[in-house]
Amino acid sequence: MSRLVVGLGNPGRQYAGTRHNVGFDVVETLATRVKADWASAPRGIEALMARTADMVLVKPLTFMNLSGAAVTGLMQFYKSPVEDMVVIVDDVYLELGRLRIRPSGSAGGHNGLKSIIGSLGTEEFARIRIGVGRGDARRDLGDHVLSRFDAAERADVEALIGRAADAAQLFVTDGIGPVMNRYNRKEDAE
Repeated sequence: MSRLVVGLGNPGRQYAGTRHNVGFDVVETLATRVKADWASAPRGIEALMARTADMVLVKPLTFMNLSGAAVTGLMQFYKSPVEDMVVIVDDVYLELGRLRIRPSGSAGGHNGLKSIIGSLGTEEFARIRIGVGRGDARRDLGDHVLSRFDAAERADVEALIGRAADAAQLFVTDGIGPVMNRYNRKEDAE
């Protein structure tokens, strides 16, 4: 059975490279690694997907706040249990460079997670939160997550996306427990 690896982001060139799109960046990195090609999801599901024998990489093409419909549609299509899915999202409450992996939990203020929880009717799915930092507290949070990384942050972000892709691959092969044990350590970020 294939595991679903869902990267959240916003579709469109204007959002590429923004903090809010690191979930897309991770699944795109994975697709490149495993040489999987992107294709449209089954009819009626607004998403792109790339398949291998053991995973289905997913980029919902709805905007972030409506991600739940695409995720639920694919879970139903593949008859995938919720424990076989991991969702990859940005997290402004984590410092840049940190990963936080959880087997379940609340949306924590993230609208993409809120949409998925609402559509599935459960918080019981794994997630990989990618620290993108809060930035200047006086700046509007929406503007911050839709901003691109500074040139000085780019190398750290590339390494972070690679580590998150590693974590997602470990989830596919070994499940959430080993991922949490390996990637929730603070020193992993250094």
